[in-house]
Amino acid sequence: MPAIHLTPAQRKDKRSDAHHLDPVVMIGGDGMTDAVVKEIDAALIAHGLIKVRVFSDDRTQREQMFAGLADRLGAAPIQHIGKLLVLWRPQPEITKERKVDENRMAGPRDFKVLKHSTRGGQRPEVKTLRVLGNQRLTAGGTVKRAKPKPKTSLKKRSQT
Repeated sequence: MPAIHLTPAQRKDKRSDAHHLDPVVMIGGDGMTDAVVKEIDAALIAHGLIKVRVFSDDRTQREQMFAGLADRLGAAPIQHIGKLLVLWRPQPEITKERKVDENRMAGPRDFKVLKHSTRGGQRPEVKTLRVLGNQRLTAGGTVKRAKPKPKTSLKKRSQT
């Protein structure tokens, strides 16, 4: 896929957006492997605008990586400053397969709890407790239901 071409003004906006970002992918001594390209592609899908850190001292090699990544992934090369590469690709629309069900609750989790004996000298008993999505485990080893969230804030409740 060819790289996306942006106007200088668009590139400037993307550079300013990327200023506060941290690198999400780091390219080490092995260079640009298929696994690294796959991770960069996944990061572009998830974030759109990413920074990549390259741990190579050869500037020409970094420039080749920068251009190669942009061409290979169909992304716009935004900035190459030092060992940081900034890439941008528009995020794909969320399809039904990727959409998360909002009504889904957290699944049950099993915890092992150590219950000490009331009589001295006895071994502690290990119990396995199942905690559902609307429950929590206290420090004493008991399961409590989570409190329901209030519908309105305290300020709004006091005004009515």
